[in-house]
Amino acid sequence: MKLQRFALAVAGAGLLAAAAASAPAAASGQADPKPYFSERTARPLSAKAAIAATPCISAVGVPTAAGTMQEIDATPPNRPPTPPTADIFEPFAFVGTRADATWYFATNASQTQFYYYGLLLQGGNLYRHTTYLPTDEEKPPVPTFKKVGNGWTSFTSIATSNYSVAQPRHAYLYGLNTNGSLYRYAIVGTGFKALGPLAGFGGFKAMTVISETATYDTLLMVSKAGALWTAHIPVAAGAKPVMKLIRSSGFAAYESIVAQGCGTRGGTLLVFADHNTQSADQYAMSKANGTATAITKYGKIPATFNGVTHVSLTTHYDQLVGE
Repeated sequence: MKLQRFALAVAGAGLLAAAAASAPAAASGQADPKPYFSERTARPLSAKAAIAATPCISAVGVPTAAGTMQEIDATPPNRPPTPPTADIFEPFAFVGTRADATWYFATNASQTQFYYYGLLLQGGNLYRHTTYLPTDEEKPPVPTFKKVGNGWTSFTSIATSNYSVAQPRHAYLYGLNTNGSLYRYAIVGTGFKALGPLAGFGGFKAMTVISETATYDTLLMVSKAGALWTAHIPVAAGAKPVMKLIRSSGFAAYESIVAQGCGTRGGTLLVFADHNTQSADQYAMSKANGTATAITKYGKIPATFNGVTHVSLTTHYDQLVGE
């Protein structure tokens, strides 16, 4: 049986698992997070050898409608076409959701408290979760929730960017709406500033962030017809997105995407999940460059992906540079 905790992956950290159930309740505020890479949440020994041989790994969170959360770590094969391997961790009680954004791992300034934070949709409401990790591994994490908005019924997918390594920093929430627009909100402290809708996104069903820089974010998006696109969105007010086709077909089965950086040249490790079959495939993608982008399919991950969506488990200061 796997240890009852999330793993500390190369690109992010993980949770101690087996939490008690929690309904939405107020969460305390949080100071500017700092990075944390302690052996306190080290990976199980069975996976350390895999990390040494293959430094890139997909740490995927699987939030379910039933109110659980689970980590699945997928390691690419050393010799394709051998499929990826998976480390599967026991689910823990969270709260029922229908859409979720990236989970960021952080610590307070004194490094005495460790937690994940992120955004989620429950019905028509937007919540911020802060999931605290006890220092005693025998105790469960404590997820807390604070309602931060309503009127989100027509949003089908959300994603967040988090540019934290230099000035000017920014954090955005993106929401894909059934009216065909992509909405962007600046995350300012515990509040949100609407930056207006971006038209022309009615044909898309899934998205995630693959780049976050001082001047732009880039979303990777799957269309309802199965095409793969990037949306380069400048930070500057009023600037229009630049859309580039990566592949014209082959991705119709997927309803969610998880992206994590891989390598020093802007490569991205991707997990595409098919909600109908509760399965997922792992891919590697070079730095995005339209149809010239190189994509390698590693194959099906040997695990059950029964989430309402699937999210990246990363840290506050891991920056995506996939374009």
